[in-house]
Amino acid sequence: MDSPNAHAALQTQHFIAPDGLSLAVERCGAADAPVLLFAHGFGQTRQAWRGATRKLAAAGWQCVSFDARGHGDSGRVADGRYHLAQFIEDLRALAAAQPTPPVLIGASMGGLLGIAVAGDAQRPVPFSALALIDITPRWEPTGVARILEFMRAHPQGFADYEAATQAVAAYLPQRGARKGEQRLRALLRHGSDGRLRWHWDPALLDVVEHEGRAQQQALLDATRRIRLPTLLVSGGLSDVVSATTVDEFMQLLPGAVHVNVPGATHMLAGDANDAFVAAIADFVRALPRTPAGVVS
Repeated sequence: MDSPNAHAALQTQHFIAPDGLSLAVERCGAADAPVLLFAHGFGQTRQAWRGATRKLAAAGWQCVSFDARGHGDSGRVADGRYHLAQFIEDLRALAAAQPTPPVLIGASMGGLLGIAVAGDAQRPVPFSALALIDITPRWEPTGVARILEFMRAHPQGFADYEAATQAVAAYLPQRGARKGEQRLRALLRHGSDGRLRWHWDPALLDVVEHEGRAQQQALLDATRRIRLPTLLVSGGLSDVVSATTVDEFMQLLPGAVHVNVPGATHMLAGDANDAFVAAIADFVRALPRTPAGVVS
């Protein structure tokens, strides 16, 4: 990966995954600052973190975010066969490539990948701490079904950005401001037929359908093995995480810290960005540091 300028506001880079696939990466903040590594949710891109990463970089951290394979500007698997293990290895390799062990901040799918890496007893953990954003190793199936329904809803794409804006507004009615064309440009691609389609590879849906629930017991077991400082930030209006799943998580990992954001849904960082940033900043500031000031 290219070495970023310590004073650049935003650096776009490419990281080569273990199997040779190219992942799009953004780095924000000073190169010698402690690293926060952001892993987005299923169907999202690194853009989902930009409001938070700019604030946290300004507060003294180096923020690294990336598009998961099959998402955004990252490469797609040629044969369309995605497996959870690929995503796990991508995250492990990107974390290990950072100048210091990063704090992993994972939302939804990104958090589950973080649990899998942090709870692997057979390999070194490349993180210094773990923050899970509205995800627990057991989730509410109705919430996941709603996400998949949206992702399947427009296979023929959209005639224009206004049609896509209306679809997003219907999916996220809690948001006061609608996504305009400028923000949607990063999330949509023009097809050969001229229509706009979402940035993700449709073949990704098979990963959720065929591997998601099959891996749930392994994720529960991995959670028990985590030995890192861990934060769970949940949305009070989430339909993916509930009081029941939070209670189970806290029993599996009793040393974890839990912060509930009352007015937020599963799309927590977008719904309540200030509260999200405050929770992350408070958690990271409380972590033990080495004499050089690097999170240990």
